[in-house]
Amino acid sequence: MPKRGKNYKNSIKDRDPLNLYDLDEAIDLMLKGKYAKFDESVDIAVRLGVDPRHADQMVRSSVILPHGTGKEVRVLVFAKGEKEAEALAAGADFAGSDELVEKIKEGWLEFDKTIATPDMMGEVGKIGRVLGPRNLMPNAKLGTVTFDIERVVKEVKMGKVDFRVDKAGVVHAAIGKVSFGVDKLSENISAFVDKLIQLKPSSSKGVYLRTISLSSTMGPGFKVDPLQVRSLIKGA
Repeated sequence: MPKRGKNYKNSIKDRDPLNLYDLDEAIDLMLKGKYAKFDESVDIAVRLGVDPRHADQMVRSSVILPHGTGKEVRVLVFAKGEKEAEALAAGADFAGSDELVEKIKEGWLEFDKTIATPDMMGEVGKIGRVLGPRNLMPNAKLGTVTFDIERVVKEVKMGKVDFRVDKAGVVHAAIGKVSFGVDKLSENISAFVDKLIQLKPSSSKGVYLRTISLSSTMGPGFKVDPLQVRSLIKGA
């Protein structure tokens, strides 16, 4: 069992590891226990009642968080001509075509998200082995292969989060920063969980939202009552 420092032990003194907390209470306890000297990220892990081995139970999409993630996202757009200019005007950090493909082939990876127009995917496919393992490949299912460049660039800059259920049936995502406070984090989490509910596969049987856990970068996890979160969303 790993040794824990004094600060970590203090952060869990008010936590009951067996208790299911209401959402705002869990956030409040997490924020009270923070001790890092930097603005920690807040992460959510939701275990779903799905079997990702079946294609019809694969939960994968994206959601725009009301208050963003608190992280500056560097956006690269693969586009030509007017669409390249449109991308830069919308706030993309980098935009171009063949020259960016060649630059990435040489090892340059100073960006966080990519978007591409459909006519560029032939060229982008040449660097799929570089982008794919890093989750940087534009994807039509996530809306990042499109001619609607302006809208998508602005959405990504605003805090659009991509997510995908893992082999264990768990969805992980960064949901904000501890500096957001209870209200903003609660609204971001509600928007995220609401999106998951909308994506429930018709073939998923039994309990869909099985567990929800929140944690900061350096802090412990807090279990949240899924039924209470669902009721908040329905009552919104």
